[in-house]
Amino acid sequence: MSLQLAAVGALLAMPALASAAEGFATANVNMRSGPSTRYPAVTVIPAGEAVEIHGCLADRPWCDVSFYGGRGWVAGRYVQAVYRSSRVYVEPEYYRPLGIRTVAFEFDRYWDRYYRGRDFYRDRDRWRGDTDWVEERRERDWERRREHQRREWESARERERREWERRRDDDRWRRRVDEDDLSEWDEPRAERRYAPRNDTECALGDFRCEDD
Repeated sequence: MSLQLAAVGALLAMPALASAAEGFATANVNMRSGPSTRYPAVTVIPAGEAVEIHGCLADRPWCDVSFYGGRGWVAGRYVQAVYRSSRVYVEPEYYRPLGIRTVAFEFDRYWDRYYRGRDFYRDRDRWRGDTDWVEERRERDWERRREHQRREWESARERERREWERRRDDDRWRRRVDEDDLSEWDEPRAERRYAPRNDTECALGDFRCEDD
């Protein structure tokens, strides 16, 4: 009798494991055509939108989800589910309590079923096997961005140098003007300072002696 009850319980549990669990996107996240950021993006899931979780990988937290009729993969760190009245991130420790299956990614089967009408399906041979070309493209993009940043930095340095030279010339011009102004005021003083003293005796009431 106990064996029959156990078998019935196992049968009742199987649909729960097979059905999709409900989750929520925690940010605007790309739903990709494979469990890696190297695969093409299918669509963007807005933050707070609900998704159906069909299963997740065992070795890393990437989950197979559905969103408005589309199918793809999202990293578990961007998906939460309700567990004991609280939202938790979809991680391996919560797979079984949430009723999430552990699945494997089969490239050909998955792409043939969901992406035949997509533009990137034409390049499936590249995406299926060696993805070094993806890394090479990213490296080229990174080099272009670095070159662009270097040029912007050099341009900014050149603008700063020109501004510094302009201010330096302005300061020189101001100092020159100030020196010219001072020389105009100092010259009469110098003349008075070194003018020979008039030692001629003056008669009483001579206006030439009044300044002495």
